[in-house]
This record gives sequence, structure tokens and C-alpha cells, in this order.
Amino acid sequence: MHPSNFTRGLTGVNLQMDEMTTWALWLSIVAMCLIIIIARLIQGGVSRLRHLFNLRTDPLQQAYWARNGTVIWPWLKKNLVYAALRKKRHNRNLQIGRLNMGTIPSRFHTLLLTLYILSNVAYCCLLNFKSCNKSALLAELRGRTGHLAFVNMMPLMIFAGRNNAFIPLLRVSFDTFNILHRWIGRLVVVEAIVHTGAWMAAKHIADTMEGNKNGMMEALYGSPFLSWGTVSLVSMIFVLVQASSAIRHLAYETFLHLHQLLAFIAFLGAAIHGHQGQLPLTNYVYVTIAFWFLERLIRLSKIIYRNFGLRSSTRVTVEALPEACRVTFELKRPWELQPGCHVYAHFPTLTWSLSSHPFSIAWYDTRPTPYRSLEDEKLPSSVKDLDPPLPSRTTTSITLIMSKKDGMTSKLHARARASPSGIINIRGFIEGPYGGQESLHSYGTVLLFAGGVGITHQLSHVRDLLETYNDATSAVRKIVLIWSVRSQDAFDWVHPWMTEIFQMPHRRQVLKVLLFVTKPRHAGDVVSRSNQVQMFGGRCKPGRIVEDEFEKRAGAMAVTVCGPGAFADEVRAATRERVQEGVVDFMEESFSW
Repeated sequence: MHPSNFTRGLTGVNLQMDEMTTWALWLSIVAMCLIIIIARLIQGGVSRLRHLFNLRTDPLQQAYWARNGTVIWPWLKKNLVYAALRKKRHNRNLQIGRLNMGTIPSRFHTLLLTLYILSNVAYCCLLNFKSCNKSALLAELRGRTGHLAFVNMMPLMIFAGRNNAFIPLLRVSFDTFNILHRWIGRLVVVEAIVHTGAWMAAKHIADTMEGNKNGMMEALYGSPFLSWGTVSLVSMIFVLVQASSAIRHLAYETFLHLHQLLAFIAFLGAAIHGHQGQLPLTNYVYVTIAFWFLERLIRLSKIIYRNFGLRSSTRVTVEALPEACRVTFELKRPWELQPGCHVYAHFPTLTWSLSSHPFSIAWYDTRPTPYRSLEDEKLPSSVKDLDPPLPSRTTTSITLIMSKKDGMTSKLHARARASPSGIINIRGFIEGPYGGQESLHSYGTVLLFAGGVGITHQLSHVRDLLETYNDATSAVRKIVLIWSVRSQDAFDWVHPWMTEIFQMPHRRQVLKVLLFVTKPRHAGDVVSRSNQVQMFGGRCKPGRIVEDEFEKRAGAMAVTVCGPGAFADEVRAATRERVQEGVVDFMEESFSW
């Protein structure tokens, strides 16, 4: 057969083996999901039993649940699940000069990604190497890599969505799926490049035999099938370059919109390329694009439902604070919120783009609010109708703390500071809630580490745990809140809420607060108020705190952290040292981008 036959259509492509590799890839994904689901069910069952048995026990009676019942799971937690890839660096950003090079996947993430990437490499190598026809071998490689690129586009798109159904199903954070999204995206680009390179090599062989020096360019410009494939590949390469961590961190909003535009062009080009060539897995690309539109539609529906009524929309109040803003959203409809939730905030009048940013919910209030209905607009027919009591509906206000950074938060802070009162009203809305997958109700001891604005994530847990302790609906007997800040100015961020927490019943029996000020204005400013609220100058040392509280723990212990990457890595390392000595679980809230 002439080599030119292997440069077009499906000649030389092993469709049967391509289909087998597709099934193998999907089965591996399903198998991994089933393993995680089974592990979560077992973990949830133990947590539920621990919760029920310890609702009315004292700390000494929880001793049974403080001990590990097996050696396998604690070993896996220390050496795989909670472990950084090497030593303790995971969420601390790698820096080369001023360039941010991103974070290092954890050991468990690395294992998953390595197995997934190596399986794709193995599938690409399942070729008929016995064939003496080099063009036929290149055609088979071209078909295999293109086939796998189409298949991988589906998890690539699903994992990128905030409304990814696997997040609540597997109880895996969006941050983890974001890591998987990035690496599968790189894999798709590499497969697309190899796919194109295999075609170019086969075309070069055919053109050399025919003596046609311009055959490749003529084919690219003369065939819509090849032209759209080229458009898709070029868009993917641009995505690969501009999605690098250094570029993402230089101008995130610009990156995000350019990333979405280029990704859409890449998917559109791949769909037309597959349609023109009548390729077997073109439907995969159509379904992937449908998922993209569906996820956007869900997000838009959430925004409209949560923020807009018939006559009004969400009201936003912004108060300028030292190096931050307190932003309160008065929503039109009630929300059901779980501790540890976060939302995405939109300010269309503040930025040119429709981008949004994630923020943990610091505080929320639900209260009845009087309102006038259409019936109230009718003329009174009696004296009693002149001043009737207004009906009420439940409204929710959600407050966020936005630390002043570059971009949107800096503009918002500057606008609020420019107001004579330091308070402004602005148009905005929020999307969510997201997160809040993990419950702390089954633990006797809970350590809540916060770095800087990370206190917002932990406040909702403190409030929830104190409420459930007073209601006898949780096993918690000891709460330790550890907050590390640069200066005392940060205390103004949460002052009204901490005052409310300190006034809650039985707070002194359960809650201890440790405050660390790394750069106090004066040494005399660092003064402890009581044994329950202690203040220290200097850096927080998570290892010492975890060690001390582990020795005095009541029942099972949970350690959670929300803060800068380096701080979170220290807490993770300190927790790992104790997981084989007793029941200690680690949870981290992070928004790596």
C-alpha cells in the first residue's frame, strides 16, 4: 500500500485496540472512584458510630475512641494520604526569583497522576511493532493518541467545574480536582502533539516518495479537516503556555478569561475536526462541550436564584478595615449553610470581567424580615386594615473578609477607604455555597489552625461546635483555635464575631484561643487576657501545639488548617507525626490556583 494512504482517513488505525484502551481507561477511573467511595463509607460509618456513642460522655469516657483500632490505616495516612511528596513541602509555592512556579502535588496525588499518565503511555505503546511498514505504524500511533486525547477531554472538563458531581460523591475537595485538571490537560496537549507529529512524519515519507516538497502545507491549507485540527492544536499549545503558574499568578483575571476562550476554541476545533473526518469518538467532544455549557448554566441558575427577586437583588455593604474589607451580602432567599463553606463573589461594577473569587464564609445570620406583598398594596376596607402587621420572610446575610491583595480586592478596599465613613454600598452577588464536606461533630478534640485571613474558615466551625456542644448533639469536649497574624490590626476583622462567641454559654469550659502576633508594634501589646485567651509574640510553632494538645486530648482528634501554604505545610507535618499514636485526622482548606 502506498504511504500516502496512511496520511488520511482511518487507514492503518487499529479501531479495535483503540476501543479496548478506551474501556481500560474508563474502568481504571471507575475502579479508583469505587475504592474512594468504599473508603469514605467505612470512614463515615466509624465517624457516625463515634458521634452517636459520645454525645453525652465525659472526656475520660471517650478514651476508647482515641486509640487506633488498626495499624494499616494510620500507616497509610502518615506515609501516603497526608504525606507531602518529599519532606513536608506541599502547598508552599515554589519561587524562582519573583516568579511563582506553583505547588508540588502530595504523595497521594502524585501516585494517582503517575498511574494515570503511565497507563496512557502504555496504551500508546500497544502498537504493531512487527509491521515492516513505517507509515502503517505511524498511522496506528496517530489514531491511538488522537483517540486518547478525545477520551481524556471529558474528565479534563468535568474536573474543572465547581459543580462537579464527584466532589460531594467522593467528598474530595475542588482543590484536588483542580490539580487533576491541570495534569490531565497537559496530558491531552502532549497526546495531541504526538498525534500531529505522527501524521507529519507519515506525510513526510509519502511526499518524499512522490517528490512533492510542498505537500504538507498544501494538505493543511486545502483540507478543512486538517485546518480545524491545526486550530485545535495551536489553541492547546497556547493554553499549555499561558496556564503555567508564573503567568497565572502575574495576572490571574486575564489568564482566566484567555484560558476559557482558548479552551473553547480548542474543543470547538477538535469537534469540527472529528466531524469532518467522521472519527469514532467525536461524540465524546460533543458531550464534553455540553458538560461545559451545563456547568455554566448551573452556576448562572444559582446566581439568579440566590441573588435576585422580583423587585430587588442582593444588597452588598463594604466596610474598610486595616488591610482588608468586611463585605456583607444581604440575600433575597435563605441559604442552608454548613460550617467551612465558601462562596464566589462577583462585583460587576468593580472589574471589567465577569470573574469571581473564592472566599470562606466568616459569619452568617438568618432572621425574619417584614415585607409587603401585592395584597398589601390594596386600599384598606376597614380601620383594622390601616396598620396591619406585615408578614415576614426569612433572609440570610453572609459576611466575608477580603484581605487586600492585587486586583479586585485592592480596588474594593481603595473605594471603601475613599468614603468618609469607610463604608460603601456596591452592586454584587455571590455564587455558592461550595465545600463544607467534612463534619467535626464526631471528634472529642478539635484543633483549628488559621493563618491570616484563614480565620474566616475556622470561625464557622467554632460557632457550630459550641452550638452543638450546648445542644448535646456533638462529641466535642475541647476546641483550640490557633490564629497567627502579622499584627494586632487583624483582630479588628473578626472583633464583633469573637465577642459574640465569647458570650456563648459554656464557652470557658470548651474553647481555648491561642493568638500569635509575628510582628507586634510594641512588646507590651502582647498580653494574655486569661487562660482561655492567650497571646504570644513571634511565630506559631504547630509542632509544639499539636504535641501538647495530643497528650491532653479527649477522644479522637481533628486538626484543620486554613492559611498560607508554608503554614499549612507545618501543620500537616506536625499532624503526620501523631497519626500512628492515636486517632488524629487532618483536614486542609486551600484555594491553590
